[in-house]
Amino acid sequence: MATICVAGGTGQVGREVVRMAVGAGHTVSVLARHVPASGSSQHHDGATYFAGDVTTGEGLDAAVGGVDVVIDCLEAQFGKAQKQFADGGGRLLAAAHRAGVARVVMLSIVNCDRTTYPYYASKAKKEAVYAQASLETVVVRATQFHSLVAAIFQSGAKLRLIPVFRGAKFQSISPTDVARGLLESAFAVPDTEQHSVRTLGGPEVQSMRPMAEQWREITGRGGRIVELPLPGRLGDFLRAGHNLSPGERRGTETFVSWLEMRRETL
Repeated sequence: MATICVAGGTGQVGREVVRMAVGAGHTVSVLARHVPASGSSQHHDGATYFAGDVTTGEGLDAAVGGVDVVIDCLEAQFGKAQKQFADGGGRLLAAAHRAGVARVVMLSIVNCDRTTYPYYASKAKKEAVYAQASLETVVVRATQFHSLVAAIFQSGAKLRLIPVFRGAKFQSISPTDVARGLLESAFAVPDTEQHSVRTLGGPEVQSMRPMAEQWREITGRGGRIVELPLPGRLGDFLRAGHNLSPGERRGTETFVSWLEMRRETL
């Protein structure tokens, strides 16, 4: 068994990594900006939680001390945190290097370097920092999560309009499959290269309309499916199919099966 630090271990994927790692018998520490309350959905019994902030470096040394592998599931979707995302990755890597950590695994987004859309571009900048690290790193690029697509549909449901983006397809994947892929990368045989990239794609590629129909049927939510243009850099990215990786269908949980498992909470 190993000792693992999950940075961002209270987020959507990070919680799954923590759950799986503890269940497998690993010693798990979690780095989070705020330590979650015991009994909350973000807290997992069996893990040790450390408060820390990659934007300042505070608390990082304590969280990664004595750790074999760090799995970085941190997110920064808006504002100052997004602007400092890559620098924060550098601080986490420096702390891991000081602690003698053997490998750091980063969660990223498929083809994030093929757009200037700010959130995706911040991932690409952080990947570049990882590629220059003084220890072994693995970047795991995932396609979009099932929850993102469901959230798009739900956004208009109160108005009984279910939006789908013209010309967009998704190869969505479950956070559970992504978490499994991160753990596999954490313990894989060392690559011949010090820095490597792995892609995790969902099990199927679908246009948004059939996905919206599946969502509507399973959730029982009413509404008319409306096709809309998505302007800007994100729209360009999706229409070009850069969010897809058909040759890397590593996920096993389909959009439908993910919805069915969460029918009562959607």
